[in-house]
Amino acid sequence: MILKNNNIKILVTGGAGYIGSHTCIALIEAGYEVVVVDNLSNSSEESIKRIQALTKKKIIFYQIDVGDKSSLKQVFNENSIDAVIHFAGFKAVGESVMKPIQYYSNNVSSSINLFDVMKQFNCKFLVFSSSATVYGDPVKVPIKEDFALSAKNPYGRSKLMIEEILHDLFVSDNSWKIVRLRYFNPVGAHSSGLIGEDPDGIPSNLFPYISQVAVGKIKKLKIFGGDYDTHDGTGVRDYIHVVDIANGHVNALKAIYEKSQILTINLGTGHGYSVLEVVKKFESVSGRKIPYEIVERRKGDIANCFADTNLAAKVIKWKAIYNLESMCKDAWNWQSKNPNGYSKKT
Repeated sequence: MILKNNNIKILVTGGAGYIGSHTCIALIEAGYEVVVVDNLSNSSEESIKRIQALTKKKIIFYQIDVGDKSSLKQVFNENSIDAVIHFAGFKAVGESVMKPIQYYSNNVSSSINLFDVMKQFNCKFLVFSSSATVYGDPVKVPIKEDFALSAKNPYGRSKLMIEEILHDLFVSDNSWKIVRLRYFNPVGAHSSGLIGEDPDGIPSNLFPYISQVAVGKIKKLKIFGGDYDTHDGTGVRDYIHVVDIANGHVNALKAIYEKSQILTINLGTGHGYSVLEVVKKFESVSGRKIPYEIVERRKGDIANCFADTNLAAKVIKWKAIYNLESMCKDAWNWQSKNPNGYSKKT
């Protein structure tokens, strides 16, 4: 199968979500047809409508749960699926500590369902949305793909379990083509301001939290931990623009279309920013003051985390191009145009 021609159909699970929606745009712009399945438990169908408005292309959308095998089979029966990009799953570290059973059930069990259905329909081309949380608390940075794995929370462990399942699947049948993308901290939004991150309730991730403080939806930012072993005491992360992440998925598909293999690739910028550095840059871009207070650390969080990106450059010919200012600018553009997220149209 050559993934350079038109009429190649990609199934995107969780395609109405934050990263999934941006990846749908990248896929369509690269000439692929897109089918989306999403149960809308933490996303909105409005994002699908906006993707179609931006790309002028129709998306085939099914509101189903990946854990529903019979519905998933219907999708494969009704569409000739060439490859799958698997995003669907719960994603909040803090919530996973409080609700581990839900995370293992939803993330791991549903993935097994998906892989089983793919096998039944002889669709063995997969890009999996993994996470840098599988590295746990690394002994040093930057983090390379061959570092020891030791996830520190149920969310990270669910991703690691799925990675290991995919390894076993490939060992059992090496006709599979699999890429496990471990990305770091996706932020920002599409430059149009039409799609972006729209979390339910108080955000668990830094950028939407800051954005909602800037727009006046939340009074002040809570910074979880000010005594980490970093230059200013706040956690350091490798923040990466969501459009860079989306383009990484397209590059991953192209990189493995000729050869059956299983790859594991970091997607990051290779540079870490502290929470306070992000706050300062966001204030500069938005012109808004971000009041904050430093509170206790969250369980499962680590001090310092950023990627070694050499393998991505070598194997999938990919490199992040957006800087922190662009990430903050696009995040603010999205939030200022959509103060209530997708619940109120632009």
